[in-house]
Amino acid sequence: MDLVVGTILDGKVSGIMKFGAFVSLPGGKSGLVHISEIAYSYVNEVKDFLTEGQDVKVKIIGIDETGRINLSIKKAVERAPVPASPKATDRPPVNRHSSSARTILPRDNYRNQQTADSSFEDKLKQFMVDSDSRMSGIKLYSDKKSSSSRRNKGK
Repeated sequence: MDLVVGTILDGKVSGIMKFGAFVSLPGGKSGLVHISEIAYSYVNEVKDFLTEGQDVKVKIIGIDETGRINLSIKKAVERAPVPASPKATDRPPVNRHSSSARTILPRDNYRNQQTADSSFEDKLKQFMVDSDSRMSGIKLYSDKKSSSSRRNKGK
């Protein structure tokens, strides 16, 4: 049997290591499913997801020049659709002109809006937006503080 990148095969877990699992393929060959290719969620322990002798569906994602076969379990199965992430327009309006009627959103509000099924890219994107916002606030505060301390030194 000729093994080609992109082919989905049935295999059997033949060994479990800290870094992944070895899978026996048809034709007497075997390949490695790296820990990052086992599931879409975070995998701390391979044993939490796989057991030796378990039948799995794998996709060939690479074959190097020495003939080692890289496999993926998560790419071999359909991923459930991820719900659309909330947009800025879905948030309640903030009245920036009146201090008494202002709505204050918690800094980690994005955590409340995310679901467990959100993709890593969505979570990273939202984290970066939140991080940039925090850094802007810190920079603004430090600039104000340093300019006021310069004025006080001259007195």
